[in-house]
Amino acid sequence: MPEASDDAPVGAAPVALSGPERSLLLALRRHGDQVVEEEALAGELGLTPEQVRGSLQRLRSKHLATVEEEHETLVRLSPRGEEVLVKGLPERRFLNALRAHGGALAPADVATIGLDDEERSAAIGILRRRGWLAESPPFRLKKGDESSDAPLPEETVLRQVAAGNVDADPAIVEALDRRGLVRRDHRSIKRWAASEEGRRLPVAAEGEELLGSLTPELLRTDGWRGRTFRPYDVRASVPYLTGARPNAYVAWLEEFEEILVGLGFEQSEGPLLETEFWNNDALFMPQDHPARSIHDAFSVEGITGSPPPADLLARVAAVHEGRPLPGSATPIGPGWPGTYDARIAVRPVLRSQTTALSARYLARRPSPPFRMFSIDRNFRREEVDARHHLEFHQCEGVIGEEGLNLRHLVGVFTTLAEAIGIRDVKIRPSYFPFTEPSIEGYVRHPNLGWIEVLPGGILRPEVLGPFGVDVPVLAWGIGVMRLAMVALGVSDIRALFQDDVAALTGGSP
Repeated sequence: MPEASDDAPVGAAPVALSGPERSLLLALRRHGDQVVEEEALAGELGLTPEQVRGSLQRLRSKHLATVEEEHETLVRLSPRGEEVLVKGLPERRFLNALRAHGGALAPADVATIGLDDEERSAAIGILRRRGWLAESPPFRLKKGDESSDAPLPEETVLRQVAAGNVDADPAIVEALDRRGLVRRDHRSIKRWAASEEGRRLPVAAEGEELLGSLTPELLRTDGWRGRTFRPYDVRASVPYLTGARPNAYVAWLEEFEEILVGLGFEQSEGPLLETEFWNNDALFMPQDHPARSIHDAFSVEGITGSPPPADLLARVAAVHEGRPLPGSATPIGPGWPGTYDARIAVRPVLRSQTTALSARYLARRPSPPFRMFSIDRNFRREEVDARHHLEFHQCEGVIGEEGLNLRHLVGVFTTLAEAIGIRDVKIRPSYFPFTEPSIEGYVRHPNLGWIEVLPGGILRPEVLGPFGVDVPVLAWGIGVMRLAMVALGVSDIRALFQDDVAALTGGSP
């Protein structure tokens, strides 16, 4: 019977191999010291990529295989880039139109050359930045400039990317990526080899069953000779059995909470059953304005909510009506048309946004500098699909201190995204009723494309004034469920609510 190898881990369980594991280990042995990619092993053994990947990971966990990992970025044309490769870049088509019209285009003629508004604006801007296009109308090339006849650098790089050329100019690739004409796909390449333990492990020949014990019959007949015994490690401990694994989404939320706590934020909680006052009024959302429909909340009948403190209600009412705050000579702003109705303020609703928690937090008048976050549930009347659900989690947050501006909020968004392994983030201006200025950040989902997950801005004076907060306050309501979809590789938000016992435990129930 073979002895346990010297470098076997103390307490390791006896090694048992499934059919694919055995085939892969023998294949790695045949390659000797040469490392082999997963795709090559799949083709060699006729296994699916999923079988190869899972079996190799199990061999690695049993210390029978080693892996080298390399990351690479593949640049490819986007669907829009493929279209442009056929039709031509907007700037090239503009140049062609100039020549077709005798070298000059009147402003009235520009709309007839087959470019939409965005393409015309981009083409004119690019040609002027390169100094090819005269500044004053009509549009025409500068005299003596023949460089526009040569291929544009972007045209060359587009053709190189289409042909799979990896040496394309990185700066131009970056510019084309910003224009949405190319995309960069990141992938990892794993190369495997048998470990020292994997080379020494006895493995039965094809079709032979490993012997698990010596029986009297085998001893009498010498049937054990030439056979391979199943390894047995006398140092192995009894296997430790665990229960079900944590739900992957819940575990991810806990990890995201730890990131925010590590950045110095304190965690806050609040009720799911809110009033219109905290859910909307305190955030300067008008009581009779369509902007409130952005948060399509569920109303609750048969009960009345608790009113806020009278002095705070009076201050919020003054801001809504454009009156000075009590004790102040001038109003913060013009307010909203109509009279503020305190009866609407106590109307109960299911919380539609965790920004209500920010309002409650600011009402406690924290001393700056302060940082608060909350990850909690909200409810809205939504059409349920791959990106939307009636019940969803938001990560609410506020930061208040002197000197804050919108650049700091962009830094918060990119820091949080990078902390969970997301590198592709796009920021653009947006609108929210209670922040000004406002932005929203998009991250790239491998199957759904760019999705909006990072909305936020600087709270308006009409929000901060009634609370007595006199420092800039950054606020956001991150769509953590969509972030989790990217981080966990989930393409349908409904999968985060699944109750499949086998999926949660990693095996059969």
